[in-house]
Amino acid sequence: MSAAPSLVIATRNAGKLREIQGLLEPYGIQVLCLAEFDDVPEVDETGESFAENAALKAVQISQHLNQWTLGEDSGLMVDALDGRPGIYSARYSGTDATDEKNNAKLLEELDGVPTLKRGAQYVCSLAVSDPKGNVVLTEEATCRGRIGTAPVGNNGFGYDPYFTIVELHKTFGELAPIVKKHLSHRARAFKRVTPNLISLLKK
Repeated sequence: MSAAPSLVIATRNAGKLREIQGLLEPYGIQVLCLAEFDDVPEVDETGESFAENAALKAVQISQHLNQWTLGEDSGLMVDALDGRPGIYSARYSGTDATDEKNNAKLLEELDGVPTLKRGAQYVCSLAVSDPKGNVVLTEEATCRGRIGTAPVGNNGFGYDPYFTIVELHKTFGELAPIVKKHLSHRARAFKRVTPNLISLLKK
């Protein structure tokens, strides 16, 4: 019996890694994290879009490890803030950013904005690189919602307790992982990319 194909996920974000593992493991893909390797360099996210940053992660890590690598970049774009925090979502509150500080800044910037004007979307961009650093597969997906005024729910990470799916009247923080696995921006991007990804890895 042949070994399961392996894929390095170019992230150190534990919450993101858990979600990606859950999305890929049912397909027989062995998910490897950066913590399993020594001396993996930090990737300088100098891209001007989610797609560019995802590609930077995939290419630099694949070249360093000589392994198939998936780069993922995602974040929150708020309509009333002209798309902020965007590609700076993870470090919105500065170099010492935490989820709590980022959410506090987001609420401060949205202070006084009425409910119907608090529309937003999560964006997820994926890039898959072969072991030589060639990007061979890309995908992007979004999930629309609205930013609440107080955190609700303990699931997820990042801005999830404030991101409400209007049709469900629930935040990402309230959704069970199995539900988020079908609805989120990340789930949608992986649903699109997985068939081609499996084909590439099993060649």
